[in-house]
Amino acid sequence: MKTVAVIGSAKGFDESVPIARELGSALASNGFAVLTGAGEGLPLAAAAAAKAAGALVIGVSPEHSLDSHRREYAGQADVFDAIICTGFGRPGRNVVLVRSADAIIMVGGRTGTLNEFTIAFEEGKPIGVLEGSGGASDMVRSVAELGRGKGSARIVYSENPAELVAMIQKLLQ
Repeated sequence: MKTVAVIGSAKGFDESVPIARELGSALASNGFAVLTGAGEGLPLAAAAAAKAAGALVIGVSPEHSLDSHRREYAGQADVFDAIICTGFGRPGRNVVLVRSADAIIMVGGRTGTLNEFTIAFEEGKPIGVLEGSGGASDMVRSVAELGRGKGSARIVYSENPAELVAMIQKLLQ
């Protein structure tokens, strides 16, 4: 089973929650396991939709224990089939999350999401960008241009979650 990490905004971007849910459902429909940073926001919305559609959903937490994670992210742990507690804080968690996935899809985002994007870019991971979802996702083309000629990352863009998932699936074949 191939895994896709959904990266994106933990706060704000409420208008993009429906498209994040569509993304989660599309990932489940295509047989992907879904990874997220086990936090809140758009990745959580995608994870919840994927779980409701029958996907395996795994969270990669910055916390050092499940108890600590449950205290920090009250009520969200139930979305995940498993939570891996890294104890590395958010920057360290980002590395574990990206390296654990076969591909990533970006929805919305701020600086933490850009950090995950650049890790995936440098590692040569297939990257999907859900354009129109706000924030970093709508600016990342220019960031990718800065790295042109470096690494082997393959990046696909779409405003349609199902289309983007199909594009990622092709990249993984």
